[in-house]
Amino acid sequence: MSEPQHAPSQQPPTLLAGRWFDGLSSKPRPVTVAVQPGSKGPTLALHLLAEPGTPATMFTHDQVDWPEAWSERRPQPRVVVDLRERGSLEVDAVAQWHAALAAAGKRPGVAQRMQTRWPLLLGAMALSVVGLGLFYRYGTPWAAAQLTRFVPLSWETRLSDNVLQRMDDGFLKPSKLPAERQAQLKARFDALVQKPPPGLQRYPGYQPALTLEFRSGMGANAFALPGGKVVMTDAIVKAAADKGISDDALVGVLAHEIGHVVYRHSMRMVVEQGVLNMGLGLALGDVSGVVSTGATVLTGRAYSRNHEREADCYAIALMGHASLPTAPMGKLLLAIAHDDEAEGKQRKRDEPTASANQSAHPAPPPAEAGSAPASAPQPAPKAPTKAKAEAHPVWSLLSSHPDTVQRATELEQGHAPHCPR
Repeated sequence: MSEPQHAPSQQPPTLLAGRWFDGLSSKPRPVTVAVQPGSKGPTLALHLLAEPGTPATMFTHDQVDWPEAWSERRPQPRVVVDLRERGSLEVDAVAQWHAALAAAGKRPGVAQRMQTRWPLLLGAMALSVVGLGLFYRYGTPWAAAQLTRFVPLSWETRLSDNVLQRMDDGFLKPSKLPAERQAQLKARFDALVQKPPPGLQRYPGYQPALTLEFRSGMGANAFALPGGKVVMTDAIVKAAADKGISDDALVGVLAHEIGHVVYRHSMRMVVEQGVLNMGLGLALGDVSGVVSTGATVLTGRAYSRNHEREADCYAIALMGHASLPTAPMGKLLLAIAHDDEAEGKQRKRDEPTASANQSAHPAPPPAEAGSAPASAPQPAPKAPTKAKAEAHPVWSLLSSHPDTVQRATELEQGHAPHCPR
């Protein structure tokens, strides 16, 4: 940064009284200020009143942090000009200062115009909201789909192993299905992955090793992890058997999860969240915890619908290619949805009863000091419910199956309007 230059004194078009705090002394130095046009913008010339006849101290446009007016109706009581390493300047004649700036070629910036002109500010805010909406709806999924191409399979595999280990350490338990039953379903899974339908490979060259694992400890469901690992719960196998639905339903569920793997949905959700947070950070300057949490919720809800539809279309194509029906899968999803709905209604009916019991039998007051301890046994802690398991942060990322009834109906019919023909 160049030092201020001293130039011969010249008669400015307008002189304003000011006080220069030069940083060398605590006392201000009375000056007259001239605002003059320059090649890059206005310049300043300070004439020391205590030293008449001495050359003016010149400040180029780049050596001054030029203040701006933020309100036309409520101007500031004085103008404070930052002269950086040479201190600061105060001018009381605010209106004359801004008039001199305008005469020297200073034009208000975009931020100043928005602050002083409400229609312009509202228009900019509307454009920002529209831009963020378009970025969220179209830009983020597209960018994530492209960036996912560059994620190596080995990284996905390590992530998958880590996530499954965390789930195993949490609410998932080893499968209790007989080894023969597991082998039977794995054989059908292996046969299914050997017959991928042509034309549905979104990522050429992406060929993960698809494997099937079984777990218990949560409700009837299945989920896919990045890198090719598919997990099926004992509960969904039992649900199909209890409803008298053939194993073609379970194979259809596995085909759906294979679609998630092939389309790299789990990894795309991770990348989408990163892209969305980055975009919000660039747009807003600082992404607070609330905005970040809201972005996570929005991404999990909206994008999972698209992912589920894509996985359904893949399952329909894969099952058709293997000459297997999709109707059993639709029936199984409907049966599970109806069971969950009935369970939810029963839980709501039980809540008032539980509240009434607690009111009728209030907790005993705490024992006084020196008294004998209460002899009533304390209830043992209950096992985590299905709802709590599904609320696990890892599971909430992996499981989101909206519009179950509509999807099950389409699967029963063997086609969906949004699937390619």
